[in-house]
Amino acid sequence: MNVFYEEAGAFKVGSILIDNNTSLQIEASHGKRSKIKATSVLLRFDTPPLSEFMNHAQETADRLDPDFLWECCESDTEFASNTLAADYFGHSPSPIEAAAILIMLHDAPIYFYKKGRGRYKAAPPEALKAALASRERKQRQAEQQAIYIAQLSAFTLPEAFRPQLLSLLYSPDKNSIEWKALEATCATTKLTPSKLLEKCGAIPSTHDYHLNQFLWEHFPEGIDFDEVNPENNRDNLQDLPISDVTAFSIDDATTTEIDDAFSVTPLTLGSFRIGIHIAAPALGITPASSLDKIAAQRLSTVYLPGNKITMLPATIIDHYTLGEERLCPVLSLYLNVADDFTVVSTESCIERIKITTNLRHEALEEYFNETTLRNNNLNHPFSKELRLLWDFSCKMEILRGKASDLNNEKIDYNFSIKNDRVTISERRRGSPIDKLVSELMIYVNTEWGKQLADASIAGIYRNQGGGKVKMSTSPAPHQGLGVSQYAWSSSPLRRYVDLINQRQLIALLRAEAPPYTKGSDALLIPMRDFEQAYAIYSDFQRGMERYWCLRWLLQENVHTIDAQVIKENLVRFDHLPLVARVPSLPEILPGTYVKLKISQIDLLERSLHAQFLHKQES
Repeated sequence: MNVFYEEAGAFKVGSILIDNNTSLQIEASHGKRSKIKATSVLLRFDTPPLSEFMNHAQETADRLDPDFLWECCESDTEFASNTLAADYFGHSPSPIEAAAILIMLHDAPIYFYKKGRGRYKAAPPEALKAALASRERKQRQAEQQAIYIAQLSAFTLPEAFRPQLLSLLYSPDKNSIEWKALEATCATTKLTPSKLLEKCGAIPSTHDYHLNQFLWEHFPEGIDFDEVNPENNRDNLQDLPISDVTAFSIDDATTTEIDDAFSVTPLTLGSFRIGIHIAAPALGITPASSLDKIAAQRLSTVYLPGNKITMLPATIIDHYTLGEERLCPVLSLYLNVADDFTVVSTESCIERIKITTNLRHEALEEYFNETTLRNNNLNHPFSKELRLLWDFSCKMEILRGKASDLNNEKIDYNFSIKNDRVTISERRRGSPIDKLVSELMIYVNTEWGKQLADASIAGIYRNQGGGKVKMSTSPAPHQGLGVSQYAWSSSPLRRYVDLINQRQLIALLRAEAPPYTKGSDALLIPMRDFEQAYAIYSDFQRGMERYWCLRWLLQENVHTIDAQVIKENLVRFDHLPLVARVPSLPEILPGTYVKLKISQIDLLERSLHAQFLHKQES
């Protein structure tokens, strides 16, 4: 005796070895023995032979029409499969016919709902109609997917992919047939989705690929601004007093958001007055205003080689930037300095100043550098002011316990992109221009942070302890700078935390209630968001600098290059801000210079292959 039974959703057959009433010991046609429950058995038979039964049953089931059988059933009544088989065949069904009906019912779940062992119910007409439509749609999708796979395998981009390229590259809908076709083709071609789409011509610009990925994730609504105007709804800037100082700024040639300027006024007996003047957008951009919401969303200007995404619209920047020959609203910190460069007293005020000129690094460095300082030969219209500010900066650096060596070998790199060609130039870090500006910025951020803390007015501080930098609403030492507290306040056109701190400072100077309290969400949320955004923007900038370094290697047709070992197989390329791992590098002491062979530069992956050639002679 043989049995036809169901196990794990599949039909099987076997011959009975032992019948224990509630269970059976059976043997399959290929000899495997197993134990099954008696309730799993759907029918028993002697003929045809076990080895032929399933083939005959399947052939019979394939000839059955589920549409016709569904028409024969009432949709609201359960039925036994044997009853349907008897009605269909017109006689008591043979084992083959009974099994065929069961197979057909099992294989047509959209027509018949299973209700128990051997029992089914016909699907309601509306449900069947919807299921058939869904099946037809899936079939069409499968056929379309096959067409996409064929096109992608031939490295041809399907036209339907073009409107979806950004989403396919950066945040695909993994249930879409386009993504499934792309994924299937990647599996056979052994390419990543981005590399496959690149081979299909969908990524004409690797630069735009990286930029668009960043914009897709962090600027989903685009980088353009709605048309806005300076609000000036808090103050009439024309009522601010006008200072008679001669002020100038120092920035690189690409800077449009000029946040800071300086002035030097001689006093009696060799003393002098230093003015540190910071652009004051907080006078017009009020909390929760439309402009404030823009700044709070962007949080910082984003920098990348050859481009930037500003925190504020160009019209607002132009209104508040410290452009030359303009009368500009500023928040000023004045330092009364003795002839030995000791700060005697300080004073903060809100005013307007006229910016005499915007000095640019590239032009100024010719006149203001280590050599001209050493020879006391500053042949420049602002030579006296620059010399005093330089000597003051050196004194402040010493007081912070951070005196630097003029022979500092650390290098900063500038990227210039013109007509898709990149120029990478080096500037030694800590040059006189850098030191002068940075020391004055450290002083103003330290002093204004102290003023907020002394007045018990909330601010956002940048603290460092144990080598870890964090943002906080509580003043604490910044060990890296050697100051007691440090509150970013000097770049309100470029950083949202500076704009917040400037609002607090203005309230302090005017003896008004500050707009932010220490524990308020209005202070804590922007601080948290800024810290996250600043890290993301910095990573993006480093990634794009790496991209342009690789572009430069290709552009200059560089095949070999010098590099310095950092540790293990990690090296830093000579004259480039680029690090890479060299798997073939032997065990060499850090600091050693080596010659490398460059190959396999991949701009999409921002990677390259470097091979060790030999050590450089000392």
